[in-house]
Amino acid sequence: MALRKIKPQTPGQRFKVVTDFDVVTAERPEKSLLAPMKRSGGRNSEGKMTMRYIGGGHKKRYRIIDFKRNKDGIPATVKSIEYDPNRTAYIALLHYADGEKRYIVAQNGLQVGQTVISGDKVIPEIGNTMLLSSIPLGTVISCIELRPGQGAVMARSAGSFAQLMAREGKYATVKLPSSEIRLILLTCKATIGVMSNSDHQLTVSGKAGRHRWLGRRPRTRPVAMNPVDHPMGGGEGRASGGHPRSRNGIPAKGFKTRSKTKESNKHIVERRKK
Repeated sequence: MALRKIKPQTPGQRFKVVTDFDVVTAERPEKSLLAPMKRSGGRNSEGKMTMRYIGGGHKKRYRIIDFKRNKDGIPATVKSIEYDPNRTAYIALLHYADGEKRYIVAQNGLQVGQTVISGDKVIPEIGNTMLLSSIPLGTVISCIELRPGQGAVMARSAGSFAQLMAREGKYATVKLPSSEIRLILLTCKATIGVMSNSDHQLTVSGKAGRHRWLGRRPRTRPVAMNPVDHPMGGGEGRASGGHPRSRNGIPAKGFKTRSKTKESNKHIVERRKK
């Protein structure tokens, strides 16, 4: 996996940095694992705009991903590593021994032809999914469940990973990508390895049009708005806008928005570092 800096033959290519896609081995997705995606343009069921700066973009189809990895004990062969327009990490197409095909989010180092398996007592190798009770301490993990059987919800984006720190009672202590240290039930599953496409955060789009292709419309700066539109708007001349805050008036820096009475607070050993 490498980055490629484009030669400045046009203004849009001057600062453009893209991933090499040398890991990707297939150009077309598996048809049986595709689903249609309806684009909302930021509108709700009544047609009213509830999310700004969304619209346009290239037509996409959703790849049905197996986040639960619940085919325990059945080995699967990695047939291809593919690009997924709906997420930052790459995905891998698995052919199971019983004939079923499934997509999973690919870990860094996953190779075509490699065999992966999920279950309780399997070898802790890249791409294998295990219970937290079976994973050796200190192992780098990703695609972590928060509740047993729920499916992976944490450490799923490109280059992210967590680390299994300790086990005590029915809980495992896991250090998450945000640096938060949290207790997770030992009966939850996690996948061995770091998420693929770790160079994603170093890419540079180069021009505004590439953001439009992704369905992102231009974003208006709050300080350029009127007072009726945003708390940071208005003022004579070029005003600073005051304290950074959201459109609803919630401060953007240093203000804790997590509820003090939230049920899962007791599972957080150490909050994320600012």
